[in-house]
Amino acid sequence: MKVVIFAGGFGTRLMEETEARPKPMVEIGGKPILWHILKMYEQYDYNEFVICLGYKATYIKEYFFNYYLHNSDVTIELANNNVEVHLSETESFKVTLIDTGLHTNTAGRLKQIEKYVRDETFMLTYGDGVADVNFSELLDFHKSHGKLATLTSVQVPGRFGNLEIGKNGQVDNFIEKPVGDGMWINGGFFVLEPGIFKYLEGEVTNVQWEKEPLFEIAKDNQLAAYKHYGFWKCMDALRDRIELEELWNSDKAKWKTW
Repeated sequence: MKVVIFAGGFGTRLMEETEARPKPMVEIGGKPILWHILKMYEQYDYNEFVICLGYKATYIKEYFFNYYLHNSDVTIELANNNVEVHLSETESFKVTLIDTGLHTNTAGRLKQIEKYVRDETFMLTYGDGVADVNFSELLDFHKSHGKLATLTSVQVPGRFGNLEIGKNGQVDNFIEKPVGDGMWINGGFFVLEPGIFKYLEGEVTNVQWEKEPLFEIAKDNQLAAYKHYGFWKCMDALRDRIELEELWNSDKAKWKTW
């Protein structure tokens, strides 16, 4: 089963990092967050990826084109440009890189890769989020309801801790970043059937997958939500990258399931 990844956005809220490189290439623990996402799926034997490129597409292409050498010990003879590889620790990723346009929105990007997933069930996610989702359980849930689409729903912790205040202003308890207001949001990590492409017909270059198409799928009773109670984090801003880096460096990176 193939995994499609949106990796073409501008990442404007992380401009401190994305002026020089695309958001999925911002590093956590010395590796692009995109690499972390691929490793998450590889843990469940999904190693075929279709990556939708846009902003600074060449940066991602060059990363994977030179991936083998970056992860190997080599001897290079400069006189004749011979290269001898001594040790390789590369993964068994098969990566298809599709330039889906600089300004194309997510529905337009998804429509362009239809021929690469053909008539198969496939997974879809974003190139800026990590989680400890059990993809085997997610797929089983998707198969169980028989609908066209499954999304992974998550509850996001609040940004700040809560205080429990008693009489006379006494602080009785402090809750560090509790779950927000109890609402479930779309955390990505989709499982999709090829039938979803009928919702992408016509001109959808400027359309968000998360709006009209997904709304129509839900309206037709073809969308289900898999509730994920574990770790989930989207790298939306600089503070998120710093938090992910701290988790990685302190061996508390719950998305590291490999």
